[in-house]
Amino acid sequence: MEETHGTPRRDLSIVIPVYNEIDCLPLLERELLAVLRSWPHPWEILFVDDASTDGSGAYLDALAAREPQIRVLHFSVNCKQSAAFAAGFRAARGGITVTLDADLQNDPADIPVLVEKMDRYDCVCGWRRDRQDTWFRRIQSRIANRIRNRLSGETIQDTGCSLKAYRTDLLRHIYLFRGAHRFLPTLLRMEGANVLEVPVRHRPRAAGTAKYGMWNRVFSATADLFGVRWMKSRVLGYRIASEVGRGLPEEG
Repeated sequence: MEETHGTPRRDLSIVIPVYNEIDCLPLLERELLAVLRSWPHPWEILFVDDASTDGSGAYLDALAAREPQIRVLHFSVNCKQSAAFAAGFRAARGGITVTLDADLQNDPADIPVLVEKMDRYDCVCGWRRDRQDTWFRRIQSRIANRIRNRLSGETIQDTGCSLKAYRTDLLRHIYLFRGAHRFLPTLLRMEGANVLEVPVRHRPRAAGTAKYGMWNRVFSATADLFGVRWMKSRVLGYRIASEVGRGLPEEG
């Protein structure tokens, strides 16, 4: 039985990896700020610039100079998506961390749909009910998703959707490795997290080019899958029946 961990604070950290998305950033800025400026709790946006070479980093720096609730982390070299998420998770200050892609295929207007479920769940994953990709990319994703679920023993409908909401404190308890962004719900379940999927909108890529193909969607994840499968088979399952004594005071 999955455990819940209480209701998190409602302040948000939005973590967005960025690699060469200069053509998408102006519209992403407008749509994201339109959603967050009506959010009734504190919020911040963390852009993680993965050593972009197209001017994305300079655009984000100018945006952060105008908007005090925006922060930008710059990688010195390109480290890929899992590293960008890991850096964002470590830097996040909100009680809830929301992730999405910078290419505008995720709709920022769906963020409240995920967050409203966080009263009862530790992780809420979006699944793209009406995919707006080419037939070939849909087949790629379907194959990759089935392989991951089969080998990891999972039932996640859409492992490739980056639009997700997490309890920030739980993210700091999991070990992230290269490629781990594909398995975050599984890794969190191994820590006792309660995971839900909800349908979200999906849009055609507005500009730029996709960063993933058949090789890194399927074949490059195979070794990671066997690693996650092994980790699941070694999870320590225990429950503390009671605790007696006082000891040191709790932090905070």
